[in-house]
Amino acid sequence: MTTKKNVMATDVTKPQSQKALSNILMRIIAVFAASGLSVLGAGAVVGIDTIQAVMLAGLLGVATVVEKLARAFLDDGKLTIAEINDAFKTVDKKAN
Repeated sequence: MTTKKNVMATDVTKPQSQKALSNILMRIIAVFAASGLSVLGAGAVVGIDTIQAVMLAGLLGVATVVEKLARAFLDDGKLTIAEINDAFKTVDKKAN
């Protein structure tokens, strides 16, 4: 009797999960860029330096995703693909 491997669960503590970790890091960089660039002109309107506005918005977007990933990991010590995608959907307004 063979056991089926759950391909939907990703244990980020094992070496074979380097691809998943790389995917998460690249998506976090994309969150930073998308969040930061979305407020490019808004900082000037309210009198905040543009660089500070971009950094603040980018870091807030990343913090939101990292918090969701951490909470999902705390549940069972694993991150599923669905949990990872759900974490990123919180900052992607166009995701369904």
